[in-house]
Parts: sequence; structure tokens; C-alpha cells
Amino acid sequence: MRIYPAFFRVVFSGMDPERAHRIGFRLIRWTGRTPAGTVLRRITAPAPELRTTAFGVTFPSPFGLAAGFDKEGHGIAALAALGFGHIEVGTITGQAQPGNPKPRLFRLVKDRAVINRMGFNNDGAAAVAPRIAAARRTLERRHPSARPVIGVNIGKTKNVDLRDAVADYRLSAETLAPLADYLVVNVSSPNTPGLRLLQSVRSLRPLLKAVRKAADESAGRHVPLLVKIAPDLSDEDIDEVAALALELELDGIIATNTTITREGLNTGAETVMACGVGGLSGAPLKERSLEVLMRLRVAAGPELALISVGGVETADDVAARLDAGATLVQGYTAFLYEGPFWASSINRALKNRLQLSR
Repeated sequence: MRIYPAFFRVVFSGMDPERAHRIGFRLIRWTGRTPAGTVLRRITAPAPELRTTAFGVTFPSPFGLAAGFDKEGHGIAALAALGFGHIEVGTITGQAQPGNPKPRLFRLVKDRAVINRMGFNNDGAAAVAPRIAAARRTLERRHPSARPVIGVNIGKTKNVDLRDAVADYRLSAETLAPLADYLVVNVSSPNTPGLRLLQSVRSLRPLLKAVRKAADESAGRHVPLLVKIAPDLSDEDIDEVAALALELELDGIIATNTTITREGLNTGAETVMACGVGGLSGAPLKERSLEVLMRLRVAAGPELALISVGGVETADDVAARLDAGATLVQGYTAFLYEGPFWASSINRALKNRLQLSR
């Protein structure tokens, strides 16, 4: 019997989801600072066989934590101690903002899904930067051979007009790129008004050019740059984004963000409607996220790095994404349902698969 799912039902299932997240995250961070954290790192460390290279960066495991869990860089090292090969921090904006009014996070337990309209709540790039810098130093000390990778996901400040979005993203890039192993431009959250309009190639091209220039100049090196897209794009739009990534020589694409659709859910329609607007993540995205990945791989060719996220729950899911052309795989929503040993269990299963295939 797995302990955490029972613990979730008893302790967290009746609690406000955002409060439960806050408490759970605090426990993870606290554990990381105790002697138990040292023992935990030894137990959960990915096997050397799982090391993966993407855009010139070595990842201890192909499986990492997607943006959204640690929005402000408070627990990077503690999360890495759970076995994730990379932690993607954010989404971080150029200016601090509180996000959307509460409640803004809802569980659909029957669907192993979550609806959120958090709205990029974070302290802003300038405040988050020192936390990322401190986490890098900690990880370099703890992992001298293969350090868990830190990705930084940036988005538009809500009160910044779309006409000024490039400058806003550029500010975040200049502040955070020197600390990032890779940088992600998020134009696909449904929770910032107008943001998804930036996914059009006409808007995306100048934005990505500006961010790349600002990031590389600020860091004094090439910072791998990726763009994160929504599952709700049409197939034609997906092909256009792939072509743009090749044209601009981006380092990769992350697919996919949350969806605004509500089709095929097990949760009752009234309950779903009561949650209101927001992005749906979790198991219901599994099929569409895989479809987008496969289309991107065909459109982009074999070289472009693709990070697949959406509906990933098990080692079988991770393996399926890798087999379908993903370079790396991320999860998030299942972490809320599976608990702190989720990543290490996936890593063990991936290692066993490698051994059986030899």
C-alpha cells in the first residue's frame, strides 16, 4: 500500500488546495534543511545511467519538475533532493504581482487534475534572483559531478500593456538569465489577459529575438532559450511555431501548458463550472500533450530539444514521451497526488527499464 495517497485523502483532500500546497511545500523545504535531507538526497539521487544531455546541458535525469510548483525560487535545492533532474522556477514576471483573487486553485480528484487561475503570483525578477543564485551555490556544493538543472520561466506582468510586453520580458531576461541553466518564454498561460495572443508568429518572433539578445548579453554566454506553448493551438499554429524555432535557432520548445478545454472529464459538470475559468492540468491532458509532441517532432526535425509536459503520471508515461521524441519530460499535477517520492520512484523505474533493454 502506498502511504502518501492515503495521507492525501485524510489530510489534504478537504483542505483549500492553495493552503495545502503552501503547507506541503514548507514541509519539503524544512526537511531539506535537516539531517533527514542529507539522507533523502542519497536515497533519491537519480542513477548515473539516467543522465541526459539537452542543448549542451547535462541533466541527472530526463524527468524534471515543471514550472508552477516553485514560483519564486524558495525551494529549488529541497525539490532537487527529491530526485528531479531539473527544477523549472516560475513563472516570474518583471514586476512583483499578487496574482488573481482567491480562490484560484481547484482540484478535480476524480480526474487527477487541477484547475488554476493563479495569474503569475510572484515577487518579481529582482527579488527572485538572489534565491536562484543561492540555490545554484547549494546545488554545486552538494552535486559536484551532475548538478540538478535550474530552468527559469518568465512571463508578462499583468499590468503591462501588450505593446510593452517585449520590454517587460527583456527586463526579466536581463535579471535572471545569468543565473539560469536555461530560460523559458511563457506565452501560453490562459490566466494573464491577452498573453496567448503573443503565440502568433508575428508577435512571437520579435519577442524571442529581444529576449535572446538580452539574455546572452546579460549572462555573457549563450543561455539556452525555449518557448512554452499551449495545447489549444491548432495543428497549423504548432507547425508555424516549430518553423519559427528553427528559423531563430531556438534551443527548444516546451509542450504543453494548461488547457482551457473541459472535455471528457469524470467530475460533474456543475462542479467543474463552479471552479470557473483557468487552466486545466493533469491526466486529462495526456492525449493532447502527446499529440502535440509528436507533431512538433515531425515539424521540427530530430535536432531541436523538446520538453514534454501534460498528463505525465508514471514512468510508463515518461518512457512514452521519450519514445515519441521528447528530449526531456516534466510533471507537476501528479506530484500533488503522488507525494514527495514520486520523482524518485519514476527514476527507479526508468533505470530498471534501461537494465532490461540491455
